[in-house]
Amino acid sequence: MHVGFDVEKARFNMVEQQVRTWDVLDQSVLDLLFVVKREDFVPAPYRALAFADMEIPLRIDAWDTGESMWAPKVEARILQELAIRSNERVLEIGTGSGYMAALLGHKADAVVSVEIEPRLKVFGETNLRRAGVHNVRVAQADAALGLASDAPFDVIVVTGSLPIIPPSLTDQLKVGGRLAVIVGDEPAMVAQIITRVTADGYDTLNLFETNVKSLQNAQRPSSFRF
Repeated sequence: MHVGFDVEKARFNMVEQQVRTWDVLDQSVLDLLFVVKREDFVPAPYRALAFADMEIPLRIDAWDTGESMWAPKVEARILQELAIRSNERVLEIGTGSGYMAALLGHKADAVVSVEIEPRLKVFGETNLRRAGVHNVRVAQADAALGLASDAPFDVIVVTGSLPIIPPSLTDQLKVGGRLAVIVGDEPAMVAQIITRVTADGYDTLNLFETNVKSLQNAQRPSSFRF
């Protein structure tokens, strides 16, 4: 942050002008955006953009991971719609900077966050530890199909977009569990909350249209045609 930059004013403006105007009205979520310091999770070269209404590239020590942090309003809206309770277990697929994992950790009992890229795992883990978030475990693996070894979960959050939702993800939800996912192909994607209402029944809530980077190794629809 440059000299004269008022961090708290910038954070306040982010919450009031971006997040609240995106129908994020849950006070506990708005309060959390003041508790978890977003700038501490942003790669150093982009720190001045920590509160901007944009995706921030995860470029670490001149290495471009190809990944990005979601815009603040997207993180907050999805957190609100999930309505996580303090006794729930969460799976996050794609740790990235660790910021979303930190928000989830403040809401949930425990979070396992899975990152496929080793250097991003270290980056996210370091940020979480420095922020004093102790109920998030970061694992290195490819979790594009979920994490069957730790299932079932109350909440699953996928931080990259998926062309289609693999059944393994919804199968790993408890009844009453929620999956937050961004589905579709560029440029038209939709953020959804999918709730498992019975053993084999699901409700889908469409939240908003967006366009974010695809999850690595995401399952694609078969192009085979009869």
